[in-house]
This record gives sequence, structure tokens and C-alpha cells, in this order.
Amino acid sequence: MTSHLDQVQSFCANQRWFSEKGHDVHVDAMATSAWLSDEGVWPAVRIGFVYCAGPPGAENAIRVYQLPLSYHQSPPDNMGHALVGDWVEQDLDDTRVWVYDALHDKEATPYWLDALTHGRTRDGLEFHPVHAPERTIVVPEDAQSLVLTVEQSNTSLVFGDTALLKVFRRLEPGSNPGVEIESALTEAGSELVPAVLGTARGSWPRAGGGTDSGDLAMMTAFQKNATDGWSYATTSVRDLYAEADLHAEEVGGDFAGESHRLGAATAQVHAELAKALGTDVWEPALMVEHAAAMKRRLDKAAAAVPELEPYAEGLCRAFDALAEYGQPVTVQRIHGDFHLGQVLRTIDGWKLIDFEGEPAKSLIERRALDTPIKDIAGMLRSFDYAARSLLADHQGDQQIAYRAAEWANRNRKAFCDGYAEVAGADPRDQGVLLGAFLADKVIYETLYEARNRPTWLPIPLAAAAQLSASADD
Repeated sequence: MTSHLDQVQSFCANQRWFSEKGHDVHVDAMATSAWLSDEGVWPAVRIGFVYCAGPPGAENAIRVYQLPLSYHQSPPDNMGHALVGDWVEQDLDDTRVWVYDALHDKEATPYWLDALTHGRTRDGLEFHPVHAPERTIVVPEDAQSLVLTVEQSNTSLVFGDTALLKVFRRLEPGSNPGVEIESALTEAGSELVPAVLGTARGSWPRAGGGTDSGDLAMMTAFQKNATDGWSYATTSVRDLYAEADLHAEEVGGDFAGESHRLGAATAQVHAELAKALGTDVWEPALMVEHAAAMKRRLDKAAAAVPELEPYAEGLCRAFDALAEYGQPVTVQRIHGDFHLGQVLRTIDGWKLIDFEGEPAKSLIERRALDTPIKDIAGMLRSFDYAARSLLADHQGDQQIAYRAAEWANRNRKAFCDGYAEVAGADPRDQGVLLGAFLADKVIYETLYEARNRPTWLPIPLAAAAQLSASADD
């Protein structure tokens, strides 16, 4: 029979949340938590912690992934897609079992709901219910779970139409920024993020000895009948393209009003974060360090994507301006990975979600203070993506390309106008900061698209050309 680890490795390698792709991966070990289920009850449920080496150059950086497991005495129906493997399990009296990813097992997920609702504790596992001020939400104990398919780096379940459970797949010791920020905003009574209903924290053996602990999951109020910002925005773009001669403001699906409201909501959340979690100041010397880091990212991207090289000199000028800025910059906790896919339009208005930061960055980097201008730059780039992502169906149509740029510019302006009205300061007045963060975002996009979606590479390259030309003026 194939070993446990071979089966676990084969399963993980085919999951979207398993980021060890693009290099040879070997699962070195697996540890398990205490049982969530009671003795003698099937399926038996616990959490697996999967260990594997990092990519070339970082082989000593052992990565840990969370793999909730459910054990069955015989294969259940319609669960083949979640089968991890079958083996004789010593911890279950040497019983042969069929083992599944428990998040896809409707017989196993009630253990999570029960633990988070009632505050259960197991050896090394802590489940904490959170009661949002004046927003008590009761999750039915018999609510059925449904796995959402849109999540890539984690796994999210909806219980009924009430609660959303996000289970973090890649684990790092310490507080997850999403849990930390969204819990703080919930405690402060913010209406602009889904209320946190519960959190799960656990401990796992550290590779090389000792124990690490960190956040395992977070449950929030589910936003039923909500539309994600990307889908909402691209519907507006399609409406524009369907019209022959109308400008963006003349089309029935004009998005500028929503962009204005989103800008206002973003400014309000930034203000709430500053109040709840505090601020600090970057002195000019630190800005020089950030500019140098941006230049290093540019050099790396230009070496990997030759199409970026013609614009490198112009982009570098944006970073030179940042290094020479010479003014202190107020910093705080921010979203960190802000784009149209990270906001929801509900019947009550916009809500911001997923405050975990960029998945590729370390936990320390994702928890670090930064300027809100970084979030603004991310959203401005997202408007450009929404407009240009549909141009593939209109290749060579210059009129459509012009209208795409018009739509993006109109919505970027509306977003900044809305932000300025609430913040009392216009982000466009901080041209040096905004220019540097826009350039840095375009560099990230270029490298990402070259590696993952080559057909989308023209989107960041067009932005790189425009930013480079602006820097030359």
C-alpha cells in the first residue's frame, strides 16, 4: 500500500491552495491535532499539518499546510474528489480507513461549527466565539456547509446563508492579519466589514523541535445576495462595449457612482483602522529603503520578462522620486492586497473583505504598517484591469480600446473623489507616493501575468508604458 505521505503529497499537489508549484515538491512529514470528534464516533475528525520544503533557494524554509481530515470506515458516496488516501490508522486501533479533506465532508464540518459557536477547547486547539456589538448573529446548528470554489489560497465554507468559515491553508506562527484586522474592526462596530463570529487557533510541532501556534480559521457573517466588485465592474464594461457610440457616463450601466461610494467606504475603513490599531511615521531614510526595494523588484521583473525592459528606466524614475521625497509619511494597518475582487456590493452598500495581505509575502510583511496610498494604488490598477480584461474579444478595435481607457479613467477619478470627501485629503495630491506605488504594482502584475496568464501580459505592459512616459515628462 502506498505510504501515508505519498498519498498526502499526491493529493496536495493537485489543490489550488497548495502554493508549492513550479518546483519539485516532497512532503516530508505530517503531524495531527487532537480529535475534534468523540471516541468511537464516525467519521473521526482532526486536523493534519503537512510539512514540505520551500522552493529552490529556500529549501530550509519548511512550509506548513493545514489539511483537516475525516476518517471513514468505508468510502462514502460522492466524495472521490476529496479523497486523500486509504491506510491503516494506528490511532484508530489499526483500523483501515478512507481519509478525506474534511472541509468537503458534510458529516465532518458540523464539528467546526459547533466548536466555533460554543467555544470548544481541545489539546492544542482553541475555538473562540465572537459576539459583534449590537449585531448578534445566530447560526443554526443544523446549517449545512457548502464549499465555495472561488477561493485560491484558502478554503471557505458557507453554513446555510448565515456564516462564512475561512480555513487558512498555509500556516505561519503568529496572528493572521485578516483575523487581527477584521476582529478589531468588528469590535469597533464597523459596518463596512463582515462581522467576525468566531476564530480558531491551534498549535503544531515546529520542524526541528518545539511548537508553533497561530490562527487556523475565522468565521464571519455571510453576505448573502452580495456581488463581488470585479463582477459588478466588468458588467458595466460589457454594457459600455455593447453600445456603439455612447461614452461611459451615458451608458445605463455607468459604474462611476459605485466607484465614488467605494472610495468613500475605503477612506472610512482606513480611518477606522488608524483609530483601532494606531499609526506611526516613516522618516525619509526609510523611504529611501523602500525605493531601493522597489528598484530590486523592477530589476528582477525586467530580467524575467524582457518585454518590460523598454520601460524600466522610466519606472525607475518614480522610485528615484520616492527616495528623494524627503517628507515623513504616516503609516498604519491597511488592507494590503486591495482590488475589486476584495470588495462586496451588498444591499447596505460596499463591504471590504480579506484583509490578509498579499499571499506571497511573509506574515511579518503582511502585518507591517504601510501607507494607505498602497491600497489606493491597488484599486486604481484594478479599474484598469476591469476595463482591459475584456479587450481580448475586441482585438484591433481602437474605438473600444479608447473607451476602455475612458471607463478606467472615469472610475479612478470617481474613486479618488469619494475617498477625498471622507478623508479630507485627495490621494492624487500625493503624486510622488502614488506614482511609486502604481509603478511597483505594475511590476508585480507583469511578473505574475508572465508566469500565470501570459495572454493578460499586455494589460500591465500598457500601464508600464504609460507610467514610464509620464515619468519622462
